[in-house]
Amino acid sequence: MRDSFHSRIGFILAAAGSAVGLGNIWGFPTQVANHGGGAFLLVYLCVIFILAIPALYSEMLIGHSAQANPVRSLTQLSEGRARPIGRLMGYLNVLGSCLMLSFYHVVAGWMLVHALGFLARGFGIEVAAEFLLNSSLTRDLIFTAVFLLATAYVVFQGVEKGIERWSKRLMPTLVVLLVALIAYMLTLPGADEGLKKYLVPDFSLMTDTSILVAAMGQAFFSLSIGLGGMMIYGSYLKPGANLGRLSLSVAALDTFIAFLAGLLIIPALYAGIHLGVNVGEGSKLIGEGQLIFAVLPELFNSMGIAGPFVAFAFFMLLSIAALTSTIAQAEVPVSYCIEERKLKRPVATALSLSVIAMFSLLLILFFEPLFGWVVTAVTQFQLPLSGLFYLLVVGWLWHRSNHLKAIAAGSVGLTLLRWHIRYLCPVLMSIVFYHVAFG
Repeated sequence: MRDSFHSRIGFILAAAGSAVGLGNIWGFPTQVANHGGGAFLLVYLCVIFILAIPALYSEMLIGHSAQANPVRSLTQLSEGRARPIGRLMGYLNVLGSCLMLSFYHVVAGWMLVHALGFLARGFGIEVAAEFLLNSSLTRDLIFTAVFLLATAYVVFQGVEKGIERWSKRLMPTLVVLLVALIAYMLTLPGADEGLKKYLVPDFSLMTDTSILVAAMGQAFFSLSIGLGGMMIYGSYLKPGANLGRLSLSVAALDTFIAFLAGLLIIPALYAGIHLGVNVGEGSKLIGEGQLIFAVLPELFNSMGIAGPFVAFAFFMLLSIAALTSTIAQAEVPVSYCIEERKLKRPVATALSLSVIAMFSLLLILFFEPLFGWVVTAVTQFQLPLSGLFYLLVVGWLWHRSNHLKAIAAGSVGLTLLRWHIRYLCPVLMSIVFYHVAFG
């Protein structure tokens, strides 16, 4: 009997956890800060409904209809001459998941090590703090392995007893930490300027096409569409699940957490400016990796005795966000091994995480030539290309037993949704693909 989610709330928390990753905490606020603040936020919310939710629905619909891993699902539903392409895209989803998890575990290890390093500093254990907060091969190997073992531990227990149960624990913890950090950050001098920048839109910027394209890209990546994670989660839903309502719920929770991340990061940046921290590169605010590992630690160090403990909470927040994503994406190769190679879950988990560990080891040992290349290949090419293919499968390649086609026949709203997925969304996704891959 195939494993499945036990409850609706369990699925929503797990799927939102898959979507809520490091990109939400550092990627979304960076895009907001560098693309018009409140104007970007408004455009982003519109794009979520126009592009991201239909794409999320399409990915979940493929998995739910086929009740299988991405290889079998895309092969089965890409009918006729497109079947070999569907099979190829399924295998690329499995490979892409392993590659994504290889660099994601390295970065997640950095988050965990920074959390523990600042905690050690807070308690005056400087020897440990120096080791943890200064990059070294030994440190990176140890903490990448720790995070790999954490992912394996959850996935090993299965969908209901592992992924669903831990998602119910991790997601509320993440939200509580996020809200507590926001409350503290908003008390700092200068934070109110960042809050104004974030929440008060400049409507004259909303016609800027660069904001629209950036919002489309961020909305798509924010919901973790394109590597089969949402597809495999959709396949674990019981027959008759209301995919439309679930898609809306997952997107709403993911967007809410991204919004909270903006409430934390952007006021923190302006608080840093007030304290004399360098947060800019030319006309733009520093973002992503430099923001997390350079700017914010400098801000935390300027906070006095509270700084190390605020930093610990912040990096634990990022560690939790990373774990909710890794346990979801790891299920893609694990489900493939179980269903296509007929392995038991413990063996499938060990084999999948061993392959990911091997890739991670190569990235750590050959960081300069490999790391950036792998990140670019997965995030800028495979994610948008796979998302486009999902839309083409649902809109064009899947004919027999097409659930969306069948239910659209009796509903004007669903007919419009089908036409939206068939025509408008592929055009928008093509624009996103061109922008992130070649822009």
